[in-house]
Amino acid sequence: MTHELYMFYGLLLLVAFLYSSVGHGGASGYLALMAIFSIAPNVMKPTALLLNLFVSATSFIQFYRGNHFKWKLFAPFAIASIPMAFLGGLVMVDGAVYKKMLGALLLIPAIRFLLFPNFSVDEIKKSNVALSLLIGAIIGLLSGMIGIGGGIILSPVLLLLKWTDQKQTAAISAAFIFVNSVAGLAGQLTKGIHFSVDMLSYVAIAFGGGLLGSYFGAHRFKQTVLKNVLSIVLLFAAIKLLNI
Repeated sequence: MTHELYMFYGLLLLVAFLYSSVGHGGASGYLALMAIFSIAPNVMKPTALLLNLFVSATSFIQFYRGNHFKWKLFAPFAIASIPMAFLGGLVMVDGAVYKKMLGALLLIPAIRFLLFPNFSVDEIKKSNVALSLLIGAIIGLLSGMIGIGGGIILSPVLLLLKWTDQKQTAAISAAFIFVNSVAGLAGQLTKGIHFSVDMLSYVAIAFGGGLLGSYFGAHRFKQTVLKNVLSIVLLFAAIKLLNI
């Protein structure tokens, strides 16, 4: 095993840990890593979504056990996003355009958290079902097209609307990522996808990082820590994809 592969595995473990600590599957981070280490483009998208399934499921279980999950709030997002994520998975996006789209989307929440570091939800407001359906449909389509679960976009939206606090956001995002990743993969399967022979090791490492990150995120880390971790991870991934 080469030093480069050891480095990739170590970074994969770290990305899974950081993303799961804030309720995310980590697809954007996995995509950035695979691009840096020159993994074939036709393997990147399905690989990231598959890793998403394991990490987001682990994260959801931990946050659910911590009583942070809200079914009524989650349902409208999922109902609208699942079919749109499937349709998005059918869309073939040019490689260069794909990276720019993902990088630009990641910059939005990264800048939002960095510019408003003291933002907090003091009073949670009642959600709007119609708006939830619209948001879920838009994020679902983008998720399927790009190969992410969509939690990276949903999280700041929930906080800005003041529908959830940080940990409730993480719990809902984890479930949202899982269902969108399943739908996106299903759409890609109809087009024919390829998985790496190293997939088993990728899954094992990401799963381990996800277990640790989701445990600390749900039970140990304070909300301020989660917020700082999220902003750093988002900005790093965006810079890499946009080649800034």
